[in-house]
Amino acid sequence: MIPRDVAIAVMIALAALALLAMLVAWRRRLRRDAGLAAPLGVPEHAEVLDRHEVLYVSTTKHDQPLERLTMSPLAYRARGEAAVTDRGLALCLDGAPTVFLAKERLAGVDRATVTIDRVVEPGGLVRVAWNAADDTVVDSYLRLTDGDPKNFISELQRLVPASGARDDIATTDTGEQS
Repeated sequence: MIPRDVAIAVMIALAALALLAMLVAWRRRLRRDAGLAAPLGVPEHAEVLDRHEVLYVSTTKHDQPLERLTMSPLAYRARGEAAVTDRGLALCLDGAPTVFLAKERLAGVDRATVTIDRVVEPGGLVRVAWNAADDTVVDSYLRLTDGDPKNFISELQRLVPASGARDDIATTDTGEQS
């Protein structure tokens, strides 16, 4: 029989080892994605077309909703506001500088159900596909907290270049086109 003190010490050691493994994995992911950064700042004289309170959920590799990217300043979930302007999408997230996705960067907008750390009702997330600085397409997921996202999505879709428009493409839970 193992003494109680030894069992407690083993459990504490296992918990510490698990926490250390998580820290090492997160730091490795930060190093992997260090070359990616979201564009910052809103251009002058941008006219706001639509504005909503949002929960920013994550940014992932394009069409890989479970592969998180730790792109600065979009590495962590946050509350904030999304504003569709005549020049693109501004994400004003709590505790972070404003991210601005110019309409030239937008590759598509649609609804999603699943992303890393979040599963919601069908179509409960807004997926914004956009070109990162190195022309890598990524997907950012937002959950509107103040109403139906239909108008928000249609305003954003008007900004997407014709080749990236996704007006009538439905996605499944994994982000695959159906």
